[in-house]
Amino acid sequence: MNSQPNGHDTRPNGSDIQPSGSDNQPSGSDSRPDGHECIVVGVDGSESSKDALHWAVRQAELDHCTVHAVLAWEYPPLYGSIGWIDAPQHLAADLKVRADQTLDGAIGEVVRAHDAPRVSATVAYGTPSGVLHHAARDASLLVVGRRRRRILGALGGSLSRHVTRRAPCPVVVVGERSRRV
Repeated sequence: MNSQPNGHDTRPNGSDIQPSGSDNQPSGSDSRPDGHECIVVGVDGSESSKDALHWAVRQAELDHCTVHAVLAWEYPPLYGSIGWIDAPQHLAADLKVRADQTLDGAIGEVVRAHDAPRVSATVAYGTPSGVLHHAARDASLLVVGRRRRRILGALGGSLSRHVTRRAPCPVVVVGERSRRV
């Protein structure tokens, strides 16, 4: 990521990345601090999250608003389950770099496919549902993808189910497109 003097980041794909929103915005407002309505979309690099990002960009074009792509990262389960062992210092930096690359790649793919509106991006540490809930506090809409993982969904619950229960704004769950081999 290349930092610019104006506080914005310019991604390698040429999209202009705006810094994430401020906490000074009143809760429940349907706009970002810059005054534009915003659609928040969860991205994790999966095909279903890319489908959600495509959907959000198309909707933003219709609504003349911005898209804010959000990716959450966490330490691998091993580090969380052995609380007395510290993770190597480089692990957090490596995970953050991978998360940035994943988000950059997804945004780049979508921006190339659309005459995209402004797309901003945030990579944040935390659970996906917690990070998305926080990011959507000032959004007009939250968009997430849905995967078909019945066994894992039954064990840990699905992100879409967690998000729809707690979201501070309307939620759209985009199903996976069928892909032919």
